[in-house]
Amino acid sequence: MHLKKRVLVTGGAGFLGSHLCERLLAQGCDVICLDNYFTGSKQNVAHLLDDPHFELMRHDVTFPLYVEVDEIYNLACPASPIHYQHDPVATTKTSVHGAINMLGLAKRLRAKIMQASTSEVYGDPSVHPQPESYWGNVNPIGFRSCYDEGKRCAETLFFDYRRQHNLRIKVARIFNTYGPRMHPNDGRVVSNFIIQALRGEPLTVYGQGQQTRSFCYVDDLVEAFLRLMDTPDDFTGPVNTGNPGEFTILELAKLVIEYTGSKSVIDYRPLPQDDPKQRRPDITLAKAKLGWEPKVALPEGLKKTIEYFDAFLRQA
Repeated sequence: MHLKKRVLVTGGAGFLGSHLCERLLAQGCDVICLDNYFTGSKQNVAHLLDDPHFELMRHDVTFPLYVEVDEIYNLACPASPIHYQHDPVATTKTSVHGAINMLGLAKRLRAKIMQASTSEVYGDPSVHPQPESYWGNVNPIGFRSCYDEGKRCAETLFFDYRRQHNLRIKVARIFNTYGPRMHPNDGRVVSNFIIQALRGEPLTVYGQGQQTRSFCYVDDLVEAFLRLMDTPDDFTGPVNTGNPGEFTILELAKLVIEYTGSKSVIDYRPLPQDDPKQRRPDITLAKAKLGWEPKVALPEGLKKTIEYFDAFLRQA
């Protein structure tokens, strides 16, 4: 009999995965961290390597895996446009084959499994804010489709495995998240702005900067994952996890300039294709079922993230 809960985190050396591994270890779990290091980094989990309850494995989820665990968090997938558009076929494979392989593992082990899905399943929404009941407005043949449709297909697979094999599943739809260990070159707006500001470069804003985003600090998001995994088996989600506080991109740019004390100016560029005009989660379900809502306000989270990138750039 294993006294410690054994947990597999795919994409565990990534931004979200590394924070999740930390929290699971703090809760007394045995953690297997799986990553192929396409966007993840050993550096993100280097401080955990001496923990006897932490195991790091180099593996790609598009290939089957045989380990013994009680719970699986399936986070493996490049999640920013720069990375997922680099090899779009591999991105779809990671979402679809990765889901099939991890669901197969969960089926064999009768393990509980959580899918890290995304607000991108809503596409460019015509409903605002987005509730889980909204089916989305997605371009199936665009540059972002490898990610959006791959993640939608993964959700389909999760629910079919539940209906067909009575698997214990959980699906979290993640909205914009930020914090320490974000990939420095992933083209995401928070890391872009902070690095540009710290280097004194112009901040790149697309359009007039009036498109809105909601930003959830990573610690809040990890708390939502843990609470979702602990819900009764009859609650599967999907459940929106994100911060409903809505900011324009221009407001974010001005905050970053203020907190970094930078002399950067703003450089306006044309809007890219399929870039959603607004994104804000409706977290009514998360509040009701998880007793969860974000605690970290944007100013506090930004300051912690700026500290991390400031130290990161000094080492680089």
